[in-house]
Amino acid sequence: MQGDYIVRAIAAGGDIRAFAAYTLNTVEEARKRHGLSPVASAALGRTLTGAVIMGTMLKSEDDLLTIQINGDGPIGNIMVTANNSGEVKGFVGNPGVMLPPSPVGKLDVGGAVGNGVLTVIKDMGLKDPYAGQVILQTGEIAEDLTYYFATSEQIPSSVGLGVLMNRDDATVAQAGGFIVQLMPFASDETLAKLEENIRGLDSVTTMLSDGLTPEGILEKLLDGLDVEFTDTIPVRYHCNCDRARIEKALISIGRDELQAMIDDGKPITMNCHFCNTDYTFSTDELKELLKSVKK
Repeated sequence: MQGDYIVRAIAAGGDIRAFAAYTLNTVEEARKRHGLSPVASAALGRTLTGAVIMGTMLKSEDDLLTIQINGDGPIGNIMVTANNSGEVKGFVGNPGVMLPPSPVGKLDVGGAVGNGVLTVIKDMGLKDPYAGQVILQTGEIAEDLTYYFATSEQIPSSVGLGVLMNRDDATVAQAGGFIVQLMPFASDETLAKLEENIRGLDSVTTMLSDGLTPEGILEKLLDGLDVEFTDTIPVRYHCNCDRARIEKALISIGRDELQAMIDDGKPITMNCHFCNTDYTFSTDELKELLKSVKK
């Protein structure tokens, strides 16, 4: 199985910038870590793919991008965080959500998400992170991100995201996506040709199943527009939690809370939502942490 990656490109003499990603392994890793149902795999997988592409648009390796989707559907909230190095992590509120197929026989991501808002937060080391928020248009993720780019960033964009599940064992069969953006002052001819290409495009998972690579997807999407590939970035599911970070979190809750845990006389288990890893601390370990709490 090939590794996950993003390819970046420009086209039409710089009037277009484009990104395409293959994310099968990343989405399968998320499915296994969180025990995701098929529709939860599709919802989180699309969000992971969109976020990891958007993360590579960030300038600095310390910058972080977070997508929060707060809908009233049965999947609950979706949260995904990515950096500009192709690392991404995320979770959903209800990983085991089950729904019948949509009217067209697809996984009903929109039904699972429901009505609500999509928020994009960019933490770029400034005093206050940038946050843009839009009303969910369909809950299908790609259309919602397209709307976000148009309204919050004023960048005409086309976003395609897809996750295909194996029917026999509910593992991830295909996953990937693309984001194509028109730069200011792009010509009408460029816009018309791009719109024509988008209209004739198959779904992301169909193209991947047909053997197209991310480069092949962009060649099809940007046919006749002189596509020029600039670089590739490896993609992986990665959580930066570790025991030391959890210890700091425990210390930060304060002396009284920590003492109450010790008085309870039982080990405590802390869970990282992003990677579903459990960290267990004995009462003796909690006593050691208590010594580090400022009086």
